[in-house]
Amino acid sequence: MDPVTLQAGLPIGSLFVGVLVLILAIVTVYQMVEIVDAYEKKALTVFGEYRRLLEPGITFVPPFVSRTYAFDMRTQTLDVPRQEAITRDNSPVTADAVVYIKVMDAKKAFLEVDNYKMAVSNLAQTTLRAVLGDMELDDTLNKRQEINARIRKELDEPTDEWGVRVESVEVREVNPSQDVQQAMEQQTSAERRRRAMILEAQGERRSAVETAQGEKQSNIIRAQGEKQSQILEAQGDAISTVLRAKSAESMGERAVIERGMEALEHIGEGESTTFVLPQELTSLLGRYGKQLTGSDVQEETEGLESLEFDAETRELIGLDDIEEILGQIDEAAEMDVEELEQEAEAIKTGGTADIKSPDEVIDDADEKEFVGGDTEPETESESE
Repeated sequence: MDPVTLQAGLPIGSLFVGVLVLILAIVTVYQMVEIVDAYEKKALTVFGEYRRLLEPGITFVPPFVSRTYAFDMRTQTLDVPRQEAITRDNSPVTADAVVYIKVMDAKKAFLEVDNYKMAVSNLAQTTLRAVLGDMELDDTLNKRQEINARIRKELDEPTDEWGVRVESVEVREVNPSQDVQQAMEQQTSAERRRRAMILEAQGERRSAVETAQGEKQSNIIRAQGEKQSQILEAQGDAISTVLRAKSAESMGERAVIERGMEALEHIGEGESTTFVLPQELTSLLGRYGKQLTGSDVQEETEGLESLEFDAETRELIGLDDIEEILGQIDEAAEMDVEELEQEAEAIKTGGTADIKSPDEVIDDADEKEFVGGDTEPETESESE
């Protein structure tokens, strides 16, 4: 062997060994250093034996003979695949859910269960089917909170042994079969039509009641007005009758006076000196005696033509009573609409309005008629 080759080979071999040692050292350091994130913990095993949990930060572990298993300590979301179930009333439904879990004890999650996520997901699927099968169809559609609470209660006990806590369970969708959905839609449509018909009927009934009440009020006020008008007409007719009667009586009195004067004229032409006259005629002749004696005939005649009656004549004819009756008519005519409405309301509530009937008005008018005096027996008067 060449000496030069031997001298050159020694440095090359040493260099190779040095590089190998450096690589081994780097790998060893890499195996010794374990970095744990802030949101996780790691289980450490040495030669397959569980040693401890590694906290967040840098930790040195035995190289080449140790292994670590990471556990996320944050809240995790597990999707529960869609499940088919038969309800208590034999209606097929499908449902899916979401489960929120959190690892509370990483040692139990490492030692007590293999793949805790898959275990919780499978347990949630079976629990969801069991809960849906134990309920009626209407309950599965309406009682979401009850379903969530029952599933969570069923998951709590086994997951606690695994060091996992179920924080929440939310059922996302519960869908019945197509036939059931069509039947439900028809039922909903029928219910809405029924409600619409009920509301429409109630509205029509209320409208009819309001209309009837308005017509009733209007009829009451109209009837009250007609009644008042009839009463006023009756009062007018009664007054007119009284005036006509008084006018006829006054004219009849004048006729009696004229006939009496003619009779006196014929009596004066006779030979008898004793005459029997009624008291009424003597009373009338006393009032118009000046005309019979011929004194101041022109003056009294002018007085009669000017209608200036004395107190006794005004009372006989009833002029003062006519003014009072006319005043009552004016007061009755001034009754306003508010009084009519009050009387109509009184009639509606069962009260009675204080209104005089036509017979009462006529009786009042008759009581106010003039009084000609009681009839006395005929008296004898002698004329020379």
